[in-house]
Amino acid sequence: MKAGFAERDITPEAGMERPGGYGKAYHDGNVHDPCKVRVGVFDDGIDKVVLIGVDTLAVPRSFVLNVRKRAYETCGINPDAVMIGASHSHSAGPLGMIVPGYFNYASDMVKHLAYEKSSNANPEYIQQVEDATVEAITEADKSRITAKCGTGAGHENKACFNRRFRMKDGITCTHPGKCNPDIIEPAGPIDPEVGVVGAWDSEDNLLGCVVNYACHGTTGPGGTSADWIYYLEKTIRGVMGDNAIVVFLNGACGDVTQVDNQDPYSVDFGERSARYVGTRVGAEAVKVLVSIEPGKLKPIKFLTNIIPIKRRIPSEEKLTKALDIVQKTPSDVGATEWTFAKETVLLKAVIEKKTFADVEIQAIQIGPAVFLANPAEFFCQYGLDLKNGSQFPFTFPVELANGCIGYVPTEEAMGEHGGGYETRLTSYSNLEVRAGHMIVEGLIDLTRQLTPGEVPMPSKSPVRKERWTYGNVKPEIT
Repeated sequence: MKAGFAERDITPEAGMERPGGYGKAYHDGNVHDPCKVRVGVFDDGIDKVVLIGVDTLAVPRSFVLNVRKRAYETCGINPDAVMIGASHSHSAGPLGMIVPGYFNYASDMVKHLAYEKSSNANPEYIQQVEDATVEAITEADKSRITAKCGTGAGHENKACFNRRFRMKDGITCTHPGKCNPDIIEPAGPIDPEVGVVGAWDSEDNLLGCVVNYACHGTTGPGGTSADWIYYLEKTIRGVMGDNAIVVFLNGACGDVTQVDNQDPYSVDFGERSARYVGTRVGAEAVKVLVSIEPGKLKPIKFLTNIIPIKRRIPSEEKLTKALDIVQKTPSDVGATEWTFAKETVLLKAVIEKKTFADVEIQAIQIGPAVFLANPAEFFCQYGLDLKNGSQFPFTFPVELANGCIGYVPTEEAMGEHGGGYETRLTSYSNLEVRAGHMIVEGLIDLTRQLTPGEVPMPSKSPVRKERWTYGNVKPEIT
């Protein structure tokens, strides 16, 4: 078995947009830590797969297709074997949200709302990251060496929290306020599993690892940053070696962040929060790395499928009201009201172009581990459903991979007592209510076409009847 790793710096320049909301924000040149693209290539002698983690909010579908095409041309790697996941850092570069040119077919008003009043990807930055990603793939592929690989999972349940709560008034609210007395209980789970795949050289040096954990990248340590993922990397390298490449693939965290709404004392944002989350997850990853048995993780396999999923359509009444609101200013009608009216108008334009989304689902198998990818901000419960429905010893859901289709809430969240920020109907999040179920069902179907490999185990010690002579004595009182 062979493995190779590489990384490239993709830190955005001052003045570039800073995605993470529905309006415009900009990088000011203050860099807390470098943003990176990190690549791991795994090869069992028959097939090769590539796992890529990008420090960014989301990856556009066109970017993914271009990288895959160039990886095939450069290295002969099957496009379906390439998985590209966004870390979902809200402090990273403008690879999302609205892709340049997407609304060029629409009216002048729609183009104004899309390009001048919304968060936009930067075409020069997209090209920069595309080139850097292809360079990293090429280096990782060429640097493949015989490697011992292992996989395992740890448990970290104090670094993340579900941000949605059932309230006394019968609906569900996102971030209802610290210790709000109207909170009944969290409206969803977290996934505490820290999934790890590691690769070592013949001298037991860690070449690199892939880490999977479900938590938004929203700690905001200050300035441009990979967010808490920086401290994840720093912690692993501090123990396992500075040359180890840490590929991070975010789990199903559409409703999970670092914010503990039920703790009046927790520090939820800033440097301390980033260090807390990243170090705790990194420390657990280290525990897994020093515990798993390196060996051969075979077979290497990959499968993909495209699922067409319908979009939810705003009512005529909602659209008429939105058109009226966007003619006014945010200060006149309220920033929140104006923002989501703008999103309604943009969604109408999206639907005029296409009433459904082509959703890629992907399974990449590395022996007894399978990475199950989808392009949504996937609710955590769906990630747990994938793990419960998979026959693999290790199942690692990956959200915001190979594209971006926005939030995909559970059907309960979209029901009578649901609600919250993630259920809003926008140009970003608009798939039909059953979308999550369809994605889970499709991914489980992919796993059923695969056969899990064996988990490497250490050699068994021989049974010995001879007792240790130092310890084979009765108590000696005198």
